[in-house]
Amino acid sequence: MTETTGKTSPKLSKKEARKIVYQKLSNALAEYKASVKEKKFDSNLKKASKLFAADIAKAIAKQKQQLKKPAKIKAVKDNLPSQGAVEAVV
Repeated sequence: MTETTGKTSPKLSKKEARKIVYQKLSNALAEYKASVKEKKFDSNLKKASKLFAADIAKAIAKQKQQLKKPAKIKAVKDNLPSQGAVEAVV
């Protein structure tokens, strides 16, 4: 499990995310595997991991885009009454 996350590229693809989610779900739900047929269990895990991985990959990509773009600083004009009086005198 840690090998997969340690070797991932900077950009996490949907396929890599799906594999990671599949492994985590299969480990978490291992006790229920005996009560359901193995083929059905695997197919349902694949479906669930595919849904989760798509959202996870989008969220990670969005976070990386936000980190790359610096925040724009807008100039703010301060029209205070005291400054207006000074400018009129000068």
